[in-house]
Amino acid sequence: MSTSLLIDITVLVLSVLVGFEVISKVPATLHADVRGERRPRRRARPIVPGYGLAVAHAEHEVAALARFLGERGTDVAFAIHPVAGRMPGHMNVLLTEANVPYERFIDMEQANARFAQTDVALVVGANDVTNPAARRPGTAISGMPILDVDAAKSVVVIKRSLGHGYAGIDNDLFTNPRTSMFFTDAKAGLTALLSSVRTLAG
Repeated sequence: MSTSLLIDITVLVLSVLVGFEVISKVPATLHADVRGERRPRRRARPIVPGYGLAVAHAEHEVAALARFLGERGTDVAFAIHPVAGRMPGHMNVLLTEANVPYERFIDMEQANARFAQTDVALVVGANDVTNPAARRPGTAISGMPILDVDAAKSVVVIKRSLGHGYAGIDNDLFTNPRTSMFFTDAKAGLTALLSSVRTLAG
């Protein structure tokens, strides 16, 4: 793996060190946040959970990451699509069981109003519900309401592969030049990310 990938970002630095496959890079803004270099709270950094998080049973890991970032001054919110997971409300139940405060949940309408002002969005195991192909005619999901994650300045996606979601089509978000793909299981990826964040934060 090229050492040029080992730059400036928490999520990528540790993923390389522990041997996960990493593509591209994430802006240094996240790095600054976890080091506490900019302490005032800003706009919420959204985490978008999906089916892959549920399958990996990674709700406690994502809750721990959000809690730690919150303690370091990053305002984390969970942007939840109403049908993310195996059934409507699945993500809400999982995250509540992991002791994520209800006030940290934002619905699709709230999230979509914020993405354009978002520096970094983290997608964990979500696929069709983030696919911009829904805005184009002639696709299997045309017209489906989605989370407008691609409006964020940068996106990090934790996902095992570029495999299709239930709709069986490619996700345009994954090939967006502002998106960085972190190919790993959600539980392993979040555990690695949290460990890296803790190391950087000292």
